[in-house]
Amino acid sequence: MTTTPAVINATTLGGSLTCKELETSIRFYRDAIGFAVAQSFEHEGRVVAAVVEAGDCRLVLNQDDGKLGWDRIKGQGFYLQINVANAADVDAAAARITAAGGTLLNEPGDRPWGVRMFQFTDPDGFKLGVSTPLAG
Repeated sequence: MTTTPAVINATTLGGSLTCKELETSIRFYRDAIGFAVAQSFEHEGRVVAAVVEAGDCRLVLNQDDGKLGWDRIKGQGFYLQINVANAADVDAAAARITAAGGTLLNEPGDRPWGVRMFQFTDPDGFKLGVSTPLAG
């Protein structure tokens, strides 16, 4: 494969997720994963979006308006990776998510490609992972 130089000076990558029950998602990202709520946005007295962040990771959580159907599959073929400092952080994140009633897709473990990681789903079914390189 031929590599090419980047022509954009990107510093971070963020995402925006559409949530069926925004308050539930905010609580999950705050309490289960450990993100801080940096900002929230209201419309007609109701929270319709929030920015959650941890370190350089930022996600916007938006209230779904239902126009595309409530039962549609969200995030199929899409995966977000949260990189953390060390293996203890991976294990602690899994414990927090489990304690908060979240669903792990697999347990934290050392993988053959040199990381410790696990994967989970958020309340809307979006797939995420927490990972760190193994000390080598």
